[in-house]
This record gives sequence, C-alpha cells and structure tokens, in this order.
Amino acid sequence: MHVYDAVVIGAGQAGLSASYHLGRLGLDHVVLDANPRPGGAWQHRWDSLTMKDVHGVADLPDAPAPGGSADRANMVLADWFARYEADHRLPVVRPVRVDRVTSEGDLLVVHAGTRQWTTRTLVNATGTWTQPFVPSYPGAGEFRGEQLHTADYPGPEHFDGKRVLVVGGGASAVQFIGELAPRTDVLWATRRPPVWREHFDENVGRHAIEMVQERVRQGLPPASVVSVTGLALRPQEQEAARLGAYERRLPMFERIEPDGVRWADGRFERVDVILWATGFRPAVAHLAPLHLRSPQGGIALLQSGSDVQTATTAERDPRVQLVGYGPSASTIGGNRAGRAAALAVRRFLDAQLRAGDRALA
Repeated sequence: MHVYDAVVIGAGQAGLSASYHLGRLGLDHVVLDANPRPGGAWQHRWDSLTMKDVHGVADLPDAPAPGGSADRANMVLADWFARYEADHRLPVVRPVRVDRVTSEGDLLVVHAGTRQWTTRTLVNATGTWTQPFVPSYPGAGEFRGEQLHTADYPGPEHFDGKRVLVVGGGASAVQFIGELAPRTDVLWATRRPPVWREHFDENVGRHAIEMVQERVRQGLPPASVVSVTGLALRPQEQEAARLGAYERRLPMFERIEPDGVRWADGRFERVDVILWATGFRPAVAHLAPLHLRSPQGGIALLQSGSDVQTATTAERDPRVQLVGYGPSASTIGGNRAGRAAALAVRRFLDAQLRAGDRALA
C-alpha cells in the first residue's frame, strides 16, 4: 500500500496551485480530477463567455494568466491549465470522481468507486460548479416551460423568441441580462435590491473577503459577497440597460404557475423560461464521513496569519486543507490558499515526524 504525503482533490486553479507548491516542497502527492480533460470548471462555461467577460483570472504560480480577448474563455483557460499541468509535470489522474473520504487511524483513505488512495493529509479543491443551487418555490414542478441554471446556460441564441425570467442578484444574472435583453424579452427578479457600484477598490474587496471569513470562522456556510462588493455594468451591457432590462420586479414572486410566476399582490407574468442565476454551494459532500461540519452547517477553518485567504486548515481535523472554499473562493484566493495549504501540510507532517521521534526516544 502506497501512502502519499497528500492527495489533492480537484484540478482547478486552487488544486493546480496546491500541487505546484506541494511539488516545490518535495511532498509525494497525487491530484485526482473528476473531469476527463484539464480546465477545471472553466471548461464547462458557456461559449459566449469571452476572456473580456470574465471577472479577472489570477496568474498561476510561475505562469501569467491569459489576457482579455474575444476568444472563448472555456477554450483559452482549459488550454492554459493543460499547458500548466504538462509544463510543471503535475501528477494529475483523471477522470476520478471521488465518492468519499474516510479516516483509518492516522491515515485518510480517498475512495472513488473500487479505487482508493491512502494519504497522510488531504487538500480539497473541489470548488462549487458541481453543486448548483436552485431555491424551492411552490409550483416549480408544474411549470411547463424550461428551467435552467447558470451551470446549464446554453448561450443567448437558445432563448430567441422566448420570454425569459432571470432570477438572482449576482454578476452572472447581470451578464445574462446583458446578452439576452437586446435579442428577446427579459424580466429580472431578485430577493434583495441590487447594489450598484461604479468603481471597485481594494478596501471593498478586502471587506467582502473578511465577511466571508468571519462566517467560516464561526462554522457557518460561506455566503455570497455581492451585497458588499456590489454590481457594475460593463460596456457590453449598456444596451440592455438602455432597454430597461435592469429594472428589477419588486418584490420577489411568491409562486410558480404552469405558464409563469405570480406575485403576492396577484400580479402574474407569463414566461417561457426561468433562468436560475442563484449561485452554487461548496462541493464537499464526499467529506461527510470526516464530520468536519460545525452545528451551524459550515466547515470552520483556522486562520494563523493576517491574510484571511490563507485560512485553509479544517478546525476539526488538521489533516484536511480546504482551498477555494469560503474566503479563498476566487482565482487569486485559490492561489494564495494553494500555497498556504502546501505549507500547512509540510508543518503537519513535520510535527508528526517529531512526535514519532519523541515516542521512539
């Protein structure tokens, strides 16, 4: 039985960063990725998302990110990830869909069907893309039209001639409306009024990340930070704004009916498609056997320094590092967390070695 120093689950930005730093530290590890090819979640994004549309992609360690262009982000970034894996000879194994992680004495066992890997530590970098969130509404099962989530978005052409209700108050909703409003009839519904901001600065971003970290520190599930960072319209969305597409329907609808949605005051809107731009949840169900969740439902992370994006160690099990979770759920945060996780793994293994030496003495 081969025992790794670390197993990384996920080969998105955070997972690749963690693997790079684990390799630099000389740690024996393997990266397990559920996708059949490199690219992380980016490879699943819709074709109309260009490099000019993405909200910033941070450099990987020793590899500058591709710049803004009219090229498809799902192809550019997947190719970049593939080159990175090859150039740095990262030990990625795919496709491997991890079912669960169990604890057996001092070791962890990662299970994927009939296959398993034994390791001293774990770096979880599974992100959120595989866990789309759709809120529950009365009558949703009776709707005769289409219901799609951001993860299923097929591109703007699919919606031509259809009346579309976009639900959600985040950046994806704003982008979808910008694409759809110039070509078809679009309505927008959000639970809370959107917060618009003309300019973003470092203080706004830092405050948002600190809010997420505080929730994670308390063991609460990570929450969206859009209410803090705010939303902004890019040049490509100005035509939709001129058409009035960003005039949100107040308040949120109360129920879904076969041909549309109805508000509490009795107003009814006929729609052909409900597009749920309602976000994602962390993909951590495979960690359930380790009992990492707090009574509040989240996984509390330990913070050792001043940079909240480097909080990666699970409070309930220091063998487990989570990157791209909570305050590090961004490309730049994933990079910082990848390095922090590798260093935490090194410290944990060193502490185990010292404890073993003392026991022998």
